[in-house]
Amino acid sequence: MAALASSLIRQKREVREPGSSRPVSAQRRVCPRGTKSLCQKQLLLLLSKVRLCGGRPARPTPGPEPQLKGIVTKLFCRQGFYLQANPDGSIQGTPEDTSSFTHFNLIPVGLRVVTIQSSRLGHYMAMNAEGLLYSSPHFTAECRFKECVFENYYVLYASALYRQRRSGRAWYLGLDKEGRVMKGNRVKKTKAAAHFVPKLLEVAMYREPSLHSVPETSPSSPPDP
Repeated sequence: MAALASSLIRQKREVREPGSSRPVSAQRRVCPRGTKSLCQKQLLLLLSKVRLCGGRPARPTPGPEPQLKGIVTKLFCRQGFYLQANPDGSIQGTPEDTSSFTHFNLIPVGLRVVTIQSSRLGHYMAMNAEGLLYSSPHFTAECRFKECVFENYYVLYASALYRQRRSGRAWYLGLDKEGRVMKGNRVKKTKAAAHFVPKLLEVAMYREPSLHSVPETSPSSPPDP
């Protein structure tokens, strides 16, 4: 009873003298788990960007794997010369078979169509609209040659892009009796100038030459000389 009376008296005093009562300290609110302040979120975002920038460097994307089976060969003309691509871009025949400039890659780029690439220089053999043979550092439509076997088992290489307009006769790769390159529209398939024997050195796998610069339609052939 005494404790109850003292409690009532204390409550009356607090009502009469509100200023004398001790201020009640505000209770600290605890943020629920899983919630973060705006500064914390920005800090975490910054850290994630730093981790991405400072991580391991990305591995380079590997290029396409070699998928075309071709051969490394020497092209021996029936005239008695090996076809040779010189560093200055010229093409000729040579009787010597020891030079590495006589090595060529025969890469299939279509049905019975090949491109002839110098193994040493990496340039492609090409024939232009005038029937002239030249060395091209890039693969173009003029670098494609139709490969066919003649009656005596010699191989003929004809331009896949150009031919005689009136007769339809193909333009062939050929060497004259002096080992000089002939104009394609002057070479006949029945003559020794157009007859070649590929001498196999090795079989190799190649990547497909880039076709981004090859026109979809063939340009018009020049008129017959």
